[in-house]
Amino acid sequence: MKSNVKDLPVASEKLGEMIRGTEWGGMTSAYMEYPTGLDFCPLLEGLENDHCQCPHWGYVIEGRIKVDYEDGAQEYVGAGELYYWPDGHTVLIEEDVRMVEFSPHDQMTQVLAHVVGKL
Repeated sequence: MKSNVKDLPVASEKLGEMIRGTEWGGMTSAYMEYPTGLDFCPLLEGLENDHCQCPHWGYVIEGRIKVDYEDGAQEYVGAGELYYWPDGHTVLIEEDVRMVEFSPHDQMTQVLAHVVGKL
């Protein structure tokens, strides 16, 4: 299966063009564009430990992301880097980001519904 990014459905009208994706083989396959300064901390409030509890695998095409984990660890992911974020994380967009991400569909659907409800 394949798709042109522009042909992927928008995940939520409230998020506009920020997330486009689809479910393939039990995984959400998504293309994302986030602006500098987008902080997911307030959007994740109310989830377990106020952190995303869905694991993600991805690749940053451009930009930079700060990732904070429940255990206090912190890392940065930038252009040209692959990543894996286990459950228990939150992110802050430090530079405009374009990225591709894969996540377990059921868990991602729950997180996305929560985030959209916070908007």
